[in-house]
Amino acid sequence: MTPAPRRSAPAKAKSAIPQIGWRTPQPAPIVLVSGPEEVCAERAIAGVRDYLKSEDPSLEVTDVRADDYTAGTLLAVTSPSLFGEPRLVRVGGVEKCSDTFLTEALAYLEHPQDGATVILRHTGASVRGKKLLDAIRAGQGSGIEIACPAIKRDSDRFDFAVGEFKAAQKKIAPVALRSLVSAFADDLTELAAACQQLIADVPGDIDERTVERYYGGRVETSAFTVADTAIAGHYGQALLALRHALASGADPVPLVAAVAMKLRTMARVAGNRESSGALAQRLGMKDWQVDRARRDLVGWSAATLGMAIHATARADAEVKGASRDAVFALERMITIIATRQPYGR
Repeated sequence: MTPAPRRSAPAKAKSAIPQIGWRTPQPAPIVLVSGPEEVCAERAIAGVRDYLKSEDPSLEVTDVRADDYTAGTLLAVTSPSLFGEPRLVRVGGVEKCSDTFLTEALAYLEHPQDGATVILRHTGASVRGKKLLDAIRAGQGSGIEIACPAIKRDSDRFDFAVGEFKAAQKKIAPVALRSLVSAFADDLTELAAACQQLIADVPGDIDERTVERYYGGRVETSAFTVADTAIAGHYGQALLALRHALASGADPVPLVAAVAMKLRTMARVAGNRESSGALAQRLGMKDWQVDRARRDLVGWSAATLGMAIHATARADAEVKGASRDAVFALERMITIIATRQPYGR
């Protein structure tokens, strides 16, 4: 008997409204700011406000919470005032909205107020308010959507930083950009602030020395220095870099994490003969990351790479509590990686 063909999942319906980038926001009667990345969402919302403010300084701005909503509020704050000033209403917490807000927001889509811009912020953390999102995306309310997806991968953070300097028409050397992104690998808010500080403070082009002068004390920057020298086989330099990082107050956990991240990248790239562009696209990386990993792999074999990854996994457990001597765990890991020999030989 011939088995029945498997049914594929239904295709996701395409949005009927314009999709606008968060770096170039613009107003509309309804502006849906969706997605979990708060840095981008805040920029988008501020951009819409600045756009409207530049058109009319008398803009009235009102903040409303969808999860702590009083009936009638939306209509009251969007209705024309005595002098007809434009209105901007910023609604937060739509992913936790009350039933009252949901009912009134759906009704508002049918008859948006002239001169009013309503921004609806939905983080995507729940399906609450999905009926409202579907209605907006279907075209009700003459809206637009500004998507703010999560920025998690190294390549995404790199793109974010590139965009910061490009938007400011500021040049930064590739090595300096890599150092900066590495220094704030765990916090996009701090990365954004660091980019803006360099843009505001540095009159000319930004090089690696500038980044080192501003942020050289960051733990992650020291960590990548340790990782780079160890992977390159410079045993003495790697130990000196490790001791300098620890003396500067570096935490052992992110030090191990930096080494692990570089080894994982090397393992993903190892043995692949695709072009840098094709491999980067398939792995969700940047061309330069693939090229760097291939340079790092010179002199490594599958056996020595596996030994290094095993040593790093052991060190990771030890600096998180499996050993009483985190410094010894770090030194043993660096020794194995830099010498590419089992510890003690």
